[in-house]
Amino acid sequence: MVYLKSIFYFILAGLFEIGGGYLVWIWLRDSKSWIYGLSGMVILALYGFIPTLQPAHFGRVYAAYGGVFIILSLLWGWKVDGIKPDRYDLIGALFALAGVAIMMYWPRGS
Repeated sequence: MVYLKSIFYFILAGLFEIGGGYLVWIWLRDSKSWIYGLSGMVILALYGFIPTLQPAHFGRVYAAYGGVFIILSLLWGWKVDGIKPDRYDLIGALFALAGVAIMMYWPRGS
């Protein structure tokens, strides 16, 4: 159950970071209303809270989160922007995901 909670927090943090960043992006790059920018900034602030719910220490959580961010960014680009990842994106993402699994969930001695 601890692993599932941790994975949930990684995904939630990723959606908040990417979603918030995307709102700021379209506000500035696509000249959307300032409400997009403000909403993005609020969501990004909330993102900062979510990783604190992880069971590991700061450095490990943020290092492992980088791999999760890679996966979620590719999925976001595919589903939101319509840019399908190619095989090399997928291979790189699998390596990143393997790194996350090792860093966060590999059994360690006490």
